[in-house]
This record gives sequence, C-alpha cells and structure tokens, in this order.
Amino acid sequence: MLQKEELDIITSAIRHAENHTSGEIRVCVAKHCKGDPLEAASRKFQKLKMHETRHQNGVLIYVAPSYHKAAIYGDRKIVDETIDNNFWDEALDEMLSCFRRDEIMEGICRAVAKVGELLKARYPASEDNENELGDEVIIKE
Repeated sequence: MLQKEELDIITSAIRHAENHTSGEIRVCVAKHCKGDPLEAASRKFQKLKMHETRHQNGVLIYVAPSYHKAAIYGDRKIVDETIDNNFWDEALDEMLSCFRRDEIMEGICRAVAKVGELLKARYPASEDNENELGDEVIIKE
C-alpha cells in the first residue's frame, strides 16, 4: 500500500492538474478488487456523487495495486466529448505499465497529469472555478 508521503504527492498532482480546469479528478486506492475494476470504479464514482458536479466533467482513477487492476472512469459528458477514442486506454496502459515496474505512485501521478491535460483542453478553468470535490486520495478498505 502507498505510504503517507506518496499519498501527499498524489494529492499535490491532483491539485496541480485541477488548477487549470473546471474538471474534477479523484483517486481511489482499493485494498481489494476481485471483480471488474471498471464496474468497481463506476460504483465508487456514484457513491462519491462525482456525477453531481456542475459541469459533469469528473474523472475517477481507481486502482487496486495488490490485484494489479485499475480503471479510469469519466463522467458521461467528458467521455462522450473525448475526440480521441484511444485516450482512456492509453492513459490506463501507461499507468499499468508503471505498476508492472512497481512504480505505483508514479503511475497514478502520470494518469492524473494525462487526465488533467485532457480536462484543461476541454474544460479550462474559469474565474469562478470552484473545487467541488476533495483532492485527497481515497483509501477503500
């Protein structure tokens, strides 16, 4: 599992990415994931009420490092408006590639940065930009 210092670095990466966008990024680290990680991410996305953001442009990065599983789950609006259909697979593949080298924090931070760049291009920050969701990493037991 990730150490406190690593969690703090990920939180900083989220804050940095969100400084340039109205989008919201959350990271959830699950200790267990026996099923499909995308289904688990979808459930967690709903539970966190990420679909209720003002612009419906939230993205959840869901990882279960012990199970070598991960998913990136975006709100319907952001997924529907993403022109590059390979974006989500590429972001996930890059993160999982880091995981295979046991670089969990690095992989998560790369995914956060990649998602942040997409959100920045599609949903730039406005003057009244509000951080609607917390930036801290969620640890799911």
